[in-house]
Amino acid sequence: MSKGNLVVDMGNTLTKVALFENGQLQDFIRLPGSDYEQLNKIFQNYPDIHACMISSVGETKQAIYAKVITNCKLMFLDNSVMLPFVNKYSTPLTLGNDRLAGMAAARELFPGQDVLVVDTGTAITFDLMNSYGEYLGGSIAPGIAMRYKALHTFTQRLPLLEMDQDNVPLIGNSTLQCIHSGVLNGVVHEVEGMINSYLEQFPDLNIILTGGDQNYFDKQLKIKTFAAPNLVLFGLNILLNYNLENQEL
Repeated sequence: MSKGNLVVDMGNTLTKVALFENGQLQDFIRLPGSDYEQLNKIFQNYPDIHACMISSVGETKQAIYAKVITNCKLMFLDNSVMLPFVNKYSTPLTLGNDRLAGMAAARELFPGQDVLVVDTGTAITFDLMNSYGEYLGGSIAPGIAMRYKALHTFTQRLPLLEMDQDNVPLIGNSTLQCIHSGVLNGVVHEVEGMINSYLEQFPDLNIILTGGDQNYFDKQLKIKTFAAPNLVLFGLNILLNYNLENQEL
């Protein structure tokens, strides 16, 4: 195997591991949670890699991984990482790694253009980069699963449901149908309304759709979007290469 890059994205519900060679995705693995032992076995399966970047939405056990991953250059996505764009977020220390990686990939996909990333995962995030390569910020809202859980958790009698794409009436005639209608119709109209508001300010806006619920929104939205299911992984690889190149200068 030729040397490539390994990137690890530890999200809220899944850990994704990807191997890149010459910027192309070669291998991809999903893991539940962020189990260290499982990740350790995966690293052993890639003995000949050039560099690795680990990103986590939570606390990363950097010292542990640094002891295990000794066969390549190891980087962690944190505040010391150089960015290929201007970060104008007023609280950069609180900006999620997944959003940073998404912006790096968006900049690569649409250089010199306004671009909006809509990530439909555990949370639904909007992130905007203008044509000057400046990240301006966005918004954070509950994702689909979180909305179902909220209705169950903060009420006395509403059941906990999961997304049912085939049972989404506008007018529900049972409690179950009403929940599906409220959550799914509501979230689609919310996302569509937000995108239209962005389009009023940025008429030539490119819209990237990603995240775990991307396929559902891709079918429901009446707005042209660019689907990028592995946007964060590609962004991590871009950030890894960018930092390697600049460190070697």
